[in-house]
Amino acid sequence: MTYNHLLKDIKIYEAGKPIELVVREYGIEPSNIIKLASNENPYGSSPKVIQELKKSVTSVSLYPDDSMYELKEALAKKYNLKSTNVIIGAGSDQVIEFAIKSRCSEGSNILIAGITFAMYEIYAAQVGANVIKTKDIFHNLTQFQEIYKNNNIDMIFLCIPNNPLGEALDKNEVFEFLDTIDSSTMVVVDGAYQEYAKYKDNKKEIKPSELLAKYSNTLYLGTFSKAYGLGGMRVGYGFGSKEMIDTLHKLRPPFNITTLSLISAIIALSDEKFIQESIEKNYKQMKRYENYCNEVGLEFISSYTNFITIRFNNNYNSKKIALDLLKKGVIVRDLSSYGLNAIRVTIGSKNQNDKFFNEFKRVGFNK
Repeated sequence: MTYNHLLKDIKIYEAGKPIELVVREYGIEPSNIIKLASNENPYGSSPKVIQELKKSVTSVSLYPDDSMYELKEALAKKYNLKSTNVIIGAGSDQVIEFAIKSRCSEGSNILIAGITFAMYEIYAAQVGANVIKTKDIFHNLTQFQEIYKNNNIDMIFLCIPNNPLGEALDKNEVFEFLDTIDSSTMVVVDGAYQEYAKYKDNKKEIKPSELLAKYSNTLYLGTFSKAYGLGGMRVGYGFGSKEMIDTLHKLRPPFNITTLSLISAIIALSDEKFIQESIEKNYKQMKRYENYCNEVGLEFISSYTNFITIRFNNNYNSKKIALDLLKKGVIVRDLSSYGLNAIRVTIGSKNQNDKFFNEFKRVGFNK
């Protein structure tokens, strides 16, 4: 049997190892495993979500409201937009897929940072688009500008803050860059971790209403998988001009998120107190990682997210370190597949981080 030739060389996205797989492979009790690989909220989701789900579980036999009216209205109100500016996806990565398919085909050019979210490249390959990366692993806008001037670029992705590294551009420099981009080029601003960035430094905050008011060619992405603690529910969203959103809806399958996912997102969005408390705890615990790295002489990337990237010198191997930790029940993300001798560690709860540091010392990083 033959398949679409575009799929031949596509690499499958490597998700963080699930706890169930570690149990099967290493025989470790689930209670002794901590997952710090996928940037989930270690404090779970809002208790209000759990309460509402218990009451709503009997509705699973019915299709969800495909208009997603209530969620769209809630998002529009929160971000000072109209519901016609909103599209809902099964995670924000589904909206990325819609965006690329709406704009690109074989031979199109997509510009991204040297190291950034892998799904940009995977979805690009599915339509035969070319991906051009900056030499700098970070979002070096000078390099973005140079590549843009010398190539026919159809789409640009800016991941702010950037996954898997954690750095974040300032809003002002992003807007100055966008001033130089032709309106026919779609620019996607991926704000999956914006809740964390704007809490740490308000210069990093990109307000979707300001973005869309000034740049009709931009698409802003957000998700309920990170700060809102709904990774298992798979709800993301995109904000764009009405024309852009209407076009993306032509690619959206019916009922693309579940009834319970819809309910969860609506309730989670209303519990701002839970989000703020989670983010406060995140940065309090992140200080422990920063201080520890400074004490043992490890390089880390200053992060505006709920994870930290720790880099190693040539005396250590990130793949081996990640595997040694895995055997001890600590799941982290090895970044060697990105060409980095580094691990990405989700900032866990106090107890989870205690376990990380205990095991990290055992694999060779003592004070």
